[in-house]
Amino acid sequence: MSAASSRPAAEEASAAPRANAVVAALAFGGIVVSLMQSLVIPLIPELPELLGASPADTAWAITATLLAGAVATPVMGRLGDMYGKRRMLLFSLALLVAGSVVCGLSDSLTPMIIGRVLQGLSAGAISLGISIMRDELPAERLPGATALMSASLGIGGALGLPAAALIADHFDWHVLFWASAVLGVLAVVLVVTIVPESEVRTGGRFDLVGAVGLSAALVCLLLAVSKGADWGWGSTTTLGLFAAAAIVLLLWGRFELRTSAPLVDLRTTARRQVLFTNLASVAIGFSMFALSLVMPQLLQLPEQTGYGMGRDLLTVGLAMAPMGLVMMATAPFSARITKARGPKVTLMIGALVVAVGYGTGIVLMAEIWQLVVVGCIVGAGMGLAYGAMPALIMGAVPVSETAAANSLNTLMRSLGTSFSSAVIAVVLAQMTTDFAGHALPSENGFKTVLAIGAGAAALCCALGPASRRSRRRPPRSAGSRRHSAVLAGAPDGLVALLDHLGVVRHWRRLTIPRLSDHISLHIGRQRSHVQ
Repeated sequence: MSAASSRPAAEEASAAPRANAVVAALAFGGIVVSLMQSLVIPLIPELPELLGASPADTAWAITATLLAGAVATPVMGRLGDMYGKRRMLLFSLALLVAGSVVCGLSDSLTPMIIGRVLQGLSAGAISLGISIMRDELPAERLPGATALMSASLGIGGALGLPAAALIADHFDWHVLFWASAVLGVLAVVLVVTIVPESEVRTGGRFDLVGAVGLSAALVCLLLAVSKGADWGWGSTTTLGLFAAAAIVLLLWGRFELRTSAPLVDLRTTARRQVLFTNLASVAIGFSMFALSLVMPQLLQLPEQTGYGMGRDLLTVGLAMAPMGLVMMATAPFSARITKARGPKVTLMIGALVVAVGYGTGIVLMAEIWQLVVVGCIVGAGMGLAYGAMPALIMGAVPVSETAAANSLNTLMRSLGTSFSSAVIAVVLAQMTTDFAGHALPSENGFKTVLAIGAGAAALCCALGPASRRSRRRPPRSAGSRRHSAVLAGAPDGLVALLDHLGVVRHWRRLTIPRLSDHISLHIGRQRSHVQ
């Protein structure tokens, strides 16, 4: 008896450290991948000189990564469900390493863009890591682990900026990419040695037509959004890309509904919980990026403007780093709230905290410590909200579609950040003040952006209740079976009419015997009269 009882305890004791190691390895990989988004920010002003190209051309070093990530995220998710999530995770990390090496060797624009595309193709690693956690971790560990993995999307960006600024200020700019290559290799080693391969597979054929169609639509959409300000929002190119994206998406959706093995199961995506969670993801992604655009500009604008602080990029990174640390620290609390109240409540609380943070920022934006406080509040809300989304998605899709569904949700957050960048750029370009002959964003412009970020978070909070999935009907009670027997004695036409009007569904919920007996007696009398 004692030996038998001690065996499960020993197995649990050995499983706990292994689960911790799996979570740490996957979260590290997610943070390394998310670092790619902020890696080149310190270099943006110097890229034209470093690469010998115009500012408009060097902007493709950022746009290319965005487009590649949008294309790769849903494709890698589907391939992970089909051929193995760990295998595709390793492939994604290998692309990151390859892209970092290409950028590290580049001194001109073309190889830099190629390397940045390869880095962007690794974006699916975060959703693949969440899916592996669902397959491999015990149920009690899953909420906290997925919350940390989901939050890594913002953690890497917040922590990467000060590290990248420090390296760019003290070393050759190529060191940035060699450092990312080393981190990528370390992530590969950790996944190979610690993370097991999931046995959950869907099999089937890969939907190549669906992948090409979705990729084309996303490229058209994101090109129009990211380049619309430069090309002109009313230009033929921008409007043509928007129109092309809409047409391709419609054709793609029609094809996906007809194919037997679609890249994205639109019927599953249309489920209430999945649909509204994805819409909330767009809103929260939009909200998160607002602060990432406002805080660096406020910190770097000249003090003579009256609201700028005249700080260097390293200070900007150090001021933004606490937001990422708070996101990481909030992940366990997100899991606790989810266990106690459900992921929907966690999402709503997180969005509400973000809205409060932005509201605070409208009032407190005169000192560095005030911006740090605002960043911490927003980071706490993001940690809660980001942690709840995988739980909502995985609670509504079958295990065989975990990676594809999580990848689509990650893509929705990325789309939210892209839309945020476009909208905020328009707002700040329209609300300017003249300083030494230059048009700079005005203080009211920054306050308007913070108000928009609060509104987006409030929209996410409002979408939370709508994400509740429909509950299964409870088993019929004795009273409901009695009512069914009454209906069996009614004319078929009457039953069909009542059922069409929804009366039968509500009638079966009644548990008042006298009402049931009265209706039964009335139907019996009507039949006797007819006879």
